[in-house]
Amino acid sequence: MEIIVTLLVGALAGWLGSVIYKGSGLGIIGNIVIGLLGSMVGYWLLGGLGIHLGTGWIGVILTGAIGAILILFILNLLFPRRK
Repeated sequence: MEIIVTLLVGALAGWLGSVIYKGSGLGIIGNIVIGLLGSMVGYWLLGGLGIHLGTGWIGVILTGAIGAILILFILNLLFPRRK
């Protein structure tokens, strides 16, 4: 059951990060991966700065979304889209 919750939180965080960053859609698998990686980056970054967004699901999703935005920003720097 925990793995399902983790995947759902990762998907929500990745989706929220991609909506806020205005990136291209990565699909459900891409959102889950970006959300899970974003959660790790978000906790590392915000924890290092002493910032806590609260407890519960909202704090977890927002922390993951902040990390996902950072990852999407770096990916767009490394691989710019051609128009």
